[in-house]
Amino acid sequence: MADIPSTQHAVQLVGPGELRLNTEKPVIRPTGHQILCQIEATGLCFSDLKLLKQFTDHARKGEVVEHIDAGVLQGIPSYVPGDKPTVPGHETVVRIVEIGDLVRNHRVGERCLVQTDYRVLRTEGGSNAAFGYNFEGGLQEYVIIDERVSADPLTDERFLIPVGAESSASAICLVEPWACVEDSYANIERRTIKAGGRLLVVVDQGRAVIGLKESLAPEGLPAKITIACRDFAQIETVGALGVSASRTEHIESLPDHAFDDIVYFGSDKTTIEILNSKIDARGIVNVITAGKRIGEPVSIGVGRIHYGMTRWIGTTSDNAAEGYRMIPPTGELRAGDRCVVIGAGGPMGQMHTIRNVCVDLADIRIAATDVDDERLESLRQKAAPMAAERGVELRIVNTAKTPLEGETFTYTALMVPVAQFVSDAIAQSAPGALVNIFAGIPASTIHVIGLDAVIEKRVFLFGTSGSVLRDMKIVLDKVERGTLDTNCSVDAVSGIAGAIDGIAAVENRALAGKIIVYPSLRKTGLIPIHDLEKKFPSVAAQMKNGQWTGEAEAELLRVAK
Repeated sequence: MADIPSTQHAVQLVGPGELRLNTEKPVIRPTGHQILCQIEATGLCFSDLKLLKQFTDHARKGEVVEHIDAGVLQGIPSYVPGDKPTVPGHETVVRIVEIGDLVRNHRVGERCLVQTDYRVLRTEGGSNAAFGYNFEGGLQEYVIIDERVSADPLTDERFLIPVGAESSASAICLVEPWACVEDSYANIERRTIKAGGRLLVVVDQGRAVIGLKESLAPEGLPAKITIACRDFAQIETVGALGVSASRTEHIESLPDHAFDDIVYFGSDKTTIEILNSKIDARGIVNVITAGKRIGEPVSIGVGRIHYGMTRWIGTTSDNAAEGYRMIPPTGELRAGDRCVVIGAGGPMGQMHTIRNVCVDLADIRIAATDVDDERLESLRQKAAPMAAERGVELRIVNTAKTPLEGETFTYTALMVPVAQFVSDAIAQSAPGALVNIFAGIPASTIHVIGLDAVIEKRVFLFGTSGSVLRDMKIVLDKVERGTLDTNCSVDAVSGIAGAIDGIAAVENRALAGKIIVYPSLRKTGLIPIHDLEKKFPSVAAQMKNGQWTGEAEAELLRVAK
């Protein structure tokens, strides 16, 4: 291993909108359970921009409050919750260069892909800890990672995933965003009342309570039930479930984020909007209208569908079980789907489009939309040959010039973090459609949607944030077997000196693809790959058909030192 310096260059976020290049950040040597990693490469992500704007308000910048001792956290120098400066960057591949004397499951010399989301380590705001947020990330030359954080405390699986030496650093670090895409399709949806969970049953006057028993999970009953109803028959039906229940006459006085399931037998807008704040992360609100209509749009937390993985379902029947039955097993495409990717020209939109072009399902038709011709042309060059080879109908459409008026879709993948687009997607949905809210609409966003249309057309709104080890391993296997070239996403490269310019380019939508930062290149600025011929002709000569390659990466690291 090369000598470890005492200081390094690092990009630090010190406050909302305040990025600084620190050329004297100390390199802390590991002790105890700590691991010192040298950063090979880090991809820039739109989520870095969200952290930049929100800083302490970001869902993943809070204190960790579950599954790890506070004293342990205080001893980790890279743990930076709240208003402490952090180092962004979470699409990262590292090399372990030194370990503390208590490290047991990692060794010096290992090359590792970083699994970003520490999902078991819940934060005070109901989110999860994450590398590049409340733990320092990859826009620096070296980072300390603690072994007690870098493994799942429930399964002991490593979050530093060993990788081989054959693939380029760029290809490996891009496994993370591709895994986030994969997760949005592979995530397993809960389709029953949560076993051991907290259930709130709200019933309007005169409504019968039907279908609760059929909605229970095979694994068991909820642990706690709260009832908001007045009729004795309603109370008796809920009580027959055999779970101790408490009653309330004022749902507005119930604590926020207190329930895993809310089953509402009714159709009152005001009631539904009160219930919006009562659902916890990963919770389900099931609205049973029994043929009545709400009659007007309803304000709900659309941002939490992505960040909190909350779900809004319902049925026009009188049976709660019919609401749960509208939930699909996963968010995967189905044979015959008419899919629209909104914001397809951006980095993540390109990944969704390419992923769905390559899915092995019959009769998939895809409309990839954006409002930027250059970004769409970049997508066309990558995705059109794949679609032609696989016989997939792919339309690439600038909707500023050619609106998709009158069309309906059975699958929408939303890449644009604008709440109104969720309402628009519902309006454009065919019966039984899935709406994948991949865009990170801020978690606090409340917006009006046509919940009547969601219920009547049985449109399933869902979102996921980040990825799990399963997704990382699926994509990594594709990369290492050569069946997926994640380098097709690369649109620019940079040393640490250009990382702040790179984040600005993400904000300004200046590039269609991903930006890869090599922190060891201290003086190299941001270079779109189409400009490499001017800057580093020997690097450009190693690209293939205008796309980034491992050979180009090796040459850049050689000549730009």
